[in-house]
Amino acid sequence: MRPDTATRAVKPAAVKPLLPGMRRLLYVAAVLVLLAGFQLFVLTDHTASYFAWTIRNPMAACFLGAGYWASVAFEALAARQRIWANARIAVPTVLVFTLLTLVATLLNLGRFHLGGQFAISTRIVTWAWLAIYIVVPLLMLIILAVQLRTPGGDPPRSAPLPGWVYGLLALQAAVLLGLGLALFAAPGQAVAWWPWKLTPLLAQATGAWLIGFGVAAAHELVERDARRVLPASFSSVLLAVLQFIALARYPDRFEWSSAAGAIYVAFLVTMLISGGIGLAWARPRRDAPVS
Repeated sequence: MRPDTATRAVKPAAVKPLLPGMRRLLYVAAVLVLLAGFQLFVLTDHTASYFAWTIRNPMAACFLGAGYWASVAFEALAARQRIWANARIAVPTVLVFTLLTLVATLLNLGRFHLGGQFAISTRIVTWAWLAIYIVVPLLMLIILAVQLRTPGGDPPRSAPLPGWVYGLLALQAAVLLGLGLALFAAPGQAVAWWPWKLTPLLAQATGAWLIGFGVAAAHELVERDARRVLPASFSSVLLAVLQFIALARYPDRFEWSSAAGAIYVAFLVTMLISGGIGLAWARPRRDAPVS
């Protein structure tokens, strides 16, 4: 065998890169959720003027705002990755959440700030909301099709998580997906399981977030590598911290003595633990190769 032939024989397979188009879309999505989070987490009591629909329960608005701000880190950290395997965890979550939010919007369109009785600035915000939730999932589907056809494979897993963390993630996925589907499909009945008051529209919007984060937790079980799930780990920690801030801001709106309230707080603690372990294990080690 000639030397050049031998070299080609041992050359490692190419690693699939994150395409520039997907990177740009994730960065744009990060900016959009940053703005939405500001509308809800900061301008909590002014949704009648600065959001697409009026949310009278500030705890509910803060919950949604925390989800948007946690997604900033999720999407921006994914966009920074060079390798598709280390970025792709954000894509199914964003796609599922945006599609479900679009469905919830269309089912409750009469509650949105679209009529002439609203200020023109408020109507512009609402039309922007509709445009975003139509265009973003469509673009993501198109770019994802190109991304999946791009040649290359995944690098070897180099940072497996402890086994008990996978058990915690499986529990999170089951709870988030189960409760999220219930809130989205049967908002009138499932609101009794939630620790603060929700309208049907808020129940479906909350369900969309729960399903999205449930998809992320399930995806972490599939990837089984701390470096591949780094964006989700950081987002989990940030989401839990922001939700605790929301509870501190509006303690009177939360049903502390209920079973749902106790489960909710305990669940946030599990997200802090799993996310924190994921961040710790994602750090490069001296005795392990960096993928």
